[in-house]
Amino acid sequence: MTTPAPNLPQLFTEAKRWFDDALLASMEAAGEQAVTVAQAAVFAALDEQGTTISELARRMGVTRQTVHQAVHGLIGMGLLEQIPDPASARSRLIRPTGEGFRVHHRAQAALAVIEGVLAERIGTAAVGALRQALATPWGEPPLVEAP
Repeated sequence: MTTPAPNLPQLFTEAKRWFDDALLASMEAAGEQAVTVAQAAVFAALDEQGTTISELARRMGVTRQTVHQAVHGLIGMGLLEQIPDPASARSRLIRPTGEGFRVHHRAQAALAVIEGVLAERIGTAAVGALRQALATPWGEPPLVEAP
C-alpha cells in the first residue's frame, strides 16, 4: 500500500515548522534566550502599543490560558511587560519591553535571511509565487458536502 501524498494543511504545517525550527535555532545560536514556538507566536501577534490576552488568543487561534502561559514566561524573561489598559480599567495590555523590541527586530531580520535561504533552495520565483498565493484573499472558509 502506498502512502498518500500530504494534503495542503499538512504541507503548510511542515513549512511552518521549517521556519520555526530555523528561527528558534538561529536565535539561540546567536546567544538569545530560548523561547518556545508559542512564545515566538505571541510576538507575531502583538501590537507595539500593547494587546490584551483575549485579543492575542483570538489572533493566534488558541485559548486565553495558552496565551497566558506563554506571556507570563516571556514576562519572566524580561521580554514582555503588563501595563494598565487606558481603554478599560479591568484590562491589562501586554507589550514588549526594550529588550523584547530588540529581540523581536533581530528575529525579523533572521526571518528575512531564512527566507533568502529558501529562495536559494527553491528559487526566487517559487518563493514569490508562494507569497502571492498566500497573500491573496481566499474568502470565507467553504462549507462543503463531505464525500
